[in-house]
Amino acid sequence: MTNLDKDKVITEFTNAYTQVNGKAPSLEIKSGWYSVDGGKNVRLSQLKEMTASLVTSSNDKPKPISTSKTLKKSNTSGNVSASPKSAGGFSVKQFWADKLQQQDPGSTLPR
Repeated sequence: MTNLDKDKVITEFTNAYTQVNGKAPSLEIKSGWYSVDGGKNVRLSQLKEMTASLVTSSNDKPKPISTSKTLKKSNTSGNVSASPKSAGGFSVKQFWADKLQQQDPGSTLPR
């Protein structure tokens, strides 16, 4: 187990977060747990992982607006069929499968 320098990790995270989002994060520290902008509490090692993902995402090109947002707008204006799967609508099961695959390639889906 490695010892992480708390101040260094927090500084790196703040810099990466500011670079990506254009504003400094609101960090709440309570007995070894860190909450970023009032979100889920994470440990210092997870904060370091988040820093790495922010750095890699800032190096990527900005992504265009996702198609799921445009689908929601088009579906709300017209009549929605009773079976969204048959019409090619939004599937929560597929959404989570895609999300898990993006977060950790090679992971298996829950039962």
